[in-house]
Amino acid sequence: MDLQDQLKKLFPDHVSDEPTDDSQDAKGDIWLQDEPIICKYEKRKGKPITILEGYNGAMGDFKKLTKELKTKLSVGGSFKDDKIIIQGDYRDKIMTILRDKGFNVKRVGG
Repeated sequence: MDLQDQLKKLFPDHVSDEPTDDSQDAKGDIWLQDEPIICKYEKRKGKPITILEGYNGAMGDFKKLTKELKTKLSVGGSFKDDKIIIQGDYRDKIMTILRDKGFNVKRVGG
């Protein structure tokens, strides 16, 4: 029994102002946009990188997305100049992750 259940027993008439965790899903925490996110491949200093750009939501959401992609793919990367830079060629995996989250993704180059 957690704290919320105990409080409900003590104060059954109280209406909570906070949203419950049950109503939130994984897609609800990041703003989705109409225009596609551009997913492109480049080589810098002979090493492959994947670049995501074109997100016009909040920068905090884009940074969360960066961290989530890096964690799921177990690779390095960064967030610079409104772009996500992932080390390696992970276009296909990134595109499937973003599509599962509800984003529209466009593959550019190669």
